Amino acid sequence: MTLVPARARALGLACGRLAPGKLNRISDVPGVTVGHTTLLKGDIRTGVTAIRPHGGDVFRDRPVAASHVLNGFGKSLGLMQVDELGQIETPILLTNTLSVGTCATALIRRAIAENPRIGRQTSTVNPVVGECNDGFLNDIQALAVSEGDALAALDGCTDAFEVGAVGAGAGMSCFGFKGGIGSASRQLTLDGLGFHLGVLVLANFGRAGDLTLPDGRVLGPVAAPTPERGSVIVVLATDVPLEHRQLQRVIRRAGAGLARVGSFYGHGSGDVFLGFTTANRTPHDARGDILPLRVIAESKIDLLFEAAAEATQEAVLDALAAAPDTIGRAGHFRPGLAGLL
Repeated sequence: MTLVPARARALGLACGRLAPGKLNRISDVPGVTVGHTTLLKGDIRTGVTAIRPHGGDVFRDRPVAASHVLNGFGKSLGLMQVDELGQIETPILLTNTLSVGTCATALIRRAIAENPRIGRQTSTVNPVVGECNDGFLNDIQALAVSEGDALAALDGCTDAFEVGAVGAGAGMSCFGFKGGIGSASRQLTLDGLGFHLGVLVLANFGRAGDLTLPDGRVLGPVAAPTPERGSVIVVLATDVPLEHRQLQRVIRRAGAGLARVGSFYGHGSGDVFLGFTTANRTPHDARGDILPLRVIAESKIDLLFEAAAEATQEAVLDALAAAPDTIGRAGHFRPGLAGLL
């Protein structure tokens, strides 16, 4: 796959002090992959982005997970059970607001195909879907996303995925610019061993004129002041061993990264964070009564807080850097950020 060359660091938009991973993507966390289905036709500017936490059956091998809702103007699915049980049991799909149900059904069908006992001899399945409203650039009422599109995104997952106006990010806007999918990672050292923390964002938030770059510049298309009505989904992955409570503490720090780029989490904004660790997993069919669990020492968790803030900040800038000028539904236009740098 040909990767989009214009990424945040290529435009001088590096963030923080910690070193990025080799790919500077969420897929620097071993086993994590991402796939897209992008729909561009007529007034359609939308799609699906899939995040797989590992290459196996997630229903049977469930990573410890947590979510945090900073501002709840959103329609994401599955978060209640994630926080009750502290795990995910499907891959994660991102899409537009009106396609959440379609993507959930696709996840359910795939899980049943792999585990025919679901809903009969064993539990049902909790699909996890995040969304943002791409209706400015996309004809969202066309309900263009199909179950097949969702499954194609799942089947196309790779560590070398594209960013920008792709997948679920095809029709998104951010700070008055073209938004979309962005990603970044940070390398961590604990007990002399190497680990990673990675972030993927679906960036569709921010008021025009509020975007703040790492060097302090504030940029934005010329526009009349408008309310903040966007949304952002932040997916964080790590191979650092954490339990649910610790993971929830880490993903909350994504809010610091969003603030650094100029967000104030407006009334109409859906700011939703979801995180998982590949280091601790819960089997669907546990053979014993007690399961082993490793955790980071609480006194060392600041390193992950810093990484979460840095990677989130850079992932948003990554989405903006890679997204081109875009004309969408009814001639609506969003400029790409790269042309102003």
